[in-house]
Amino acid sequence: MTPSHQLPQRIYLLRHAKSGWAEPGGRDFDRNLSDAGFAEAELLAETAADKGYRPDLVVCSTAKRCRQTADAINRVFSGLVEFRYVDALYNAPAEAYLEIAHSIRGVEALMLVGHNPAIEEVFARLCGNEVMARTVPEGYPTSGLAVIDALGEDTHVLRDFLVG
Repeated sequence: MTPSHQLPQRIYLLRHAKSGWAEPGGRDFDRNLSDAGFAEAELLAETAADKGYRPDLVVCSTAKRCRQTADAINRVFSGLVEFRYVDALYNAPAEAYLEIAHSIRGVEALMLVGHNPAIEEVFARLCGNEVMARTVPEGYPTSGLAVIDALGEDTHVLRDFLVG
């Protein structure tokens, strides 16, 4: 992929909070957060706000569990952050997340709310496999939030990693 545009200065990668199982006959897309998931999403949003981590724009998968996770961010920042919901992030490869990030203009801090394995793969591509292995040795957790800053056009550094 040849990026048409440099990535935002800061990227937040947020995996949706813990979700329940699909209802009998229900679709994976429609899975709700579990009670624990709602609690961890709220805790994560509050912790991010307390640390001064505020995106300018949140781009979120339209899957229900991602929208419910993003709702916690929206409540904490009430009206200060723009939200876009994108069908293409559901069941998408890391490449789709990166293409969306590259297409965003005029945003300093972008949050992507989505699913594994894509979130973990984007994290590895931006920060390297060694940083990923050291930071999330058991895999990218639900309600995991990587705070990644650009040092140069193709160089990124992990600033922080929060878990709800």
